[in-house]
Amino acid sequence: MLAVISLSKQKNTRRASCLICVENAVFLLNLFTFEWSVFMMSCLSLYTNYIQYNSIVGVRHKSVALSSCQKRIGCNSSILAVAQQVSGLSRWLEKKTQKMFHIVQYRPLRLITRNSLSRICLKLMFSRLVTFEQISKSRFSSHSLVGNKNIILMGPPGAGKTTVGRIVGQKLDCPVIDVDDDVLETTWNMSVSEKLQDVGNEQFLEEEGKALLKFSASGSVISLSGSNPMHTAGMQHVKRNGIVVYLDVPTTVIMSRLKSMKVDRIVGQGPATSLKDILQFRKQFYKRWYDVRVLCGGSMAAEVVAEKVLDAVKRYQNSEVETYVSTRSTQKNSQKYFSDVVIEGLASDGGLFVPERGLPELTAEEWQSIIEATYAERAQVILERCIHPADIPASKLREIIGTAYGENFTCSKIAPVRHLTGNQFLLELFHGPTASFKDFALQMMPHIFAYCIPRSCNYLVLVATSGDTGSAVLDGFSRLHDTDKQRIAVMSFFPEDGVSPIQKSQMIGCQKENAWSVGVKSDFDFCQTAMKKIFADSDYTGYLTVEYGTSLAAANSINWARLLPQVVYHASAYLDLVHQGIIAFGDPVDICIPTGNFGNILAALYAKMMGIPIRKCICASNENNVLTDFIRTGIYDLRGRKLIPTFSPAIDILKSSNLERYLHLIADGDGQLVTQLYNQLETQGHFQLRKDLLEKLQQDLVAGWCSEEDCLAAIHSVYSTTGYILDTHTAVAKVVADRLQDRTCPIIISSTAHYSKFAPAILRALRITEIKQNPLSQLHLLSSYSPLPPVHWGLIETLKKNENEGHRICTADLSMLMSCIETLIQGHFMKVF
Repeated sequence: MLAVISLSKQKNTRRASCLICVENAVFLLNLFTFEWSVFMMSCLSLYTNYIQYNSIVGVRHKSVALSSCQKRIGCNSSILAVAQQVSGLSRWLEKKTQKMFHIVQYRPLRLITRNSLSRICLKLMFSRLVTFEQISKSRFSSHSLVGNKNIILMGPPGAGKTTVGRIVGQKLDCPVIDVDDDVLETTWNMSVSEKLQDVGNEQFLEEEGKALLKFSASGSVISLSGSNPMHTAGMQHVKRNGIVVYLDVPTTVIMSRLKSMKVDRIVGQGPATSLKDILQFRKQFYKRWYDVRVLCGGSMAAEVVAEKVLDAVKRYQNSEVETYVSTRSTQKNSQKYFSDVVIEGLASDGGLFVPERGLPELTAEEWQSIIEATYAERAQVILERCIHPADIPASKLREIIGTAYGENFTCSKIAPVRHLTGNQFLLELFHGPTASFKDFALQMMPHIFAYCIPRSCNYLVLVATSGDTGSAVLDGFSRLHDTDKQRIAVMSFFPEDGVSPIQKSQMIGCQKENAWSVGVKSDFDFCQTAMKKIFADSDYTGYLTVEYGTSLAAANSINWARLLPQVVYHASAYLDLVHQGIIAFGDPVDICIPTGNFGNILAALYAKMMGIPIRKCICASNENNVLTDFIRTGIYDLRGRKLIPTFSPAIDILKSSNLERYLHLIADGDGQLVTQLYNQLETQGHFQLRKDLLEKLQQDLVAGWCSEEDCLAAIHSVYSTTGYILDTHTAVAKVVADRLQDRTCPIIISSTAHYSKFAPAILRALRITEIKQNPLSQLHLLSSYSPLPPVHWGLIETLKKNENEGHRICTADLSMLMSCIETLIQGHFMKVF
């Protein structure tokens, strides 16, 4: 067995890969006719050889088309049956290896023993290579929170590191070391202020770093000085044996504390630099080093902060509790981790992945601590709470967020909130490169995906789109690093005649070397259903894996990594209203969202769960108003319904995928009930909620719908009175908001797309009669009216560059879509055998 393993170790990289060739393994088993006992010992030997790997990710499907392997190499069925029985060794192997290596809480042990051979028989992808020495350093012992590690408190002067450190030390009954008093002054035989006056700012930082390099401790709570993080070598030294906890206190609070302490100057501050400027400057160094962050409000007592530090450390060391389950799961041992659900997209039982324990809730003080933060900073705080650092460390997450929300957005505020009229506000979600709210997830998700997947496998990402998702996913994945683009490609399926001309032109224009668009002669519901069937077909997906070394993944909002970033902009919009003085934190708001697939409105409901004071979420539908009927009656009924093409094609949807996640939530995680409801929908075309569940739903949601005439009239009315142009989807939400809001609190209307994408409908709404067919001409005509906001120039540039490109078209036949997928894989990825 060991003879068929090829191990590739890459020095100074976080990943290594291990390839097991099934054909050779089965051939050897067949050739030497191993007895069962020998086979078991071989498996154990194989298993223990790779305990040192810190994360193990297998081929995404439970079946890798064993029948295909059998045909290709002529092995007998009994050998394949033996191979499938390896999963039965899991508990025995786990007990043996834990006894041998005295490892109690080590996640990879459980991962590999719970994967059946049918899942890993083609490839085992090992990531994040870690030695035994690193394992002991990265995990605290099971009987102590600290063990031989240090808890290192970091933050600006006035953050309370010394006081909090003493409280944490008392609670853990371990030594407490204050770097200022116990290290620096002891080393220098003088006070810190005297040393600073003696050597000056720049030399002081160097002297401080040298002292830190000579310092060593174990099992202690260490309070750093405010300037320690500015010395790279010193921080690298102290971080090697500890977890760094960042006490993140708002700058205004720090300035107030320093003023009360009569501190008017800190290390690094020159004559021309204000105290506020130097505090802001230092933040980049704090953000570079921390492992976990603790948000500290202005009035938060030191005892409370200390408890938060302990909770943060416990969470950091225990990744086992943050698991995900399928909405249709009835098994207790079917949990996945964040990296798993990003890669797999759709659960094997057809359900959608959700956090088993729900999303974390932030306190009012924690939310208020980021009111003055930028959008990227808010995203960092929120996503750190939702993604365990074992899956994506804070430093890597910050890098991803910085790439996602940078110069590719035309507005520096990323998701600004604009007053419209009365107590209505617009959340502008169209400033990304493809001019729709989908950019918020799809400028980030590709980088998350590239980080999570193993290096030694190709992935084809499939997406079904009703319009905006297509260009957003193509653009997002085309922005990956070149090395990632060689192993990750994306294919977008859209209804050929069910999107706007500009949307189609944009999708065609966004095609790159690893990104392709395919038009399907049907509607969006067919495209979405076809994607689910493809993922559920283990013979087909297994064949692609065996033949081309390529696994399939999903980028629709069924993928958790697509949905999660959308929570951020709903929370950010509320914080912006607080920052602008329109409301005080704690005051309620309503949110009105045009939605068909229920993803955007579900993200708002998740923001509410996390502590944002959202009173009601208003679901706005167009003439495809199945969601409105469902929210009002509890009956989801597709019988006799036909999809109606409208001016708002992104919500021309009858089967709302993400509704399943919400039903799982209000049913308290009852996977059996969700399975029953969706089986009934599939077989009978309808289902009905129980009365108690409908009452829960209506506490969160109200709904309305808008006709085509009312949609165009709203665009005309708003433009006439304000000079602002709504897109067709936002106009639907505006009409529904006018009808359903009670005007007792502000309402935030999600402006989900830029009007430039729907120029013919906009020109018609503005009563411009001479409309040219060319999309570029339509945009130039709109631009001549000097509208607010301006025409999306990024969209114009995309259309200019790729005006004459073509795309592939498929008939509405599942086998044709499968053939199309294989053909494009053949042109991009190398065949394995």
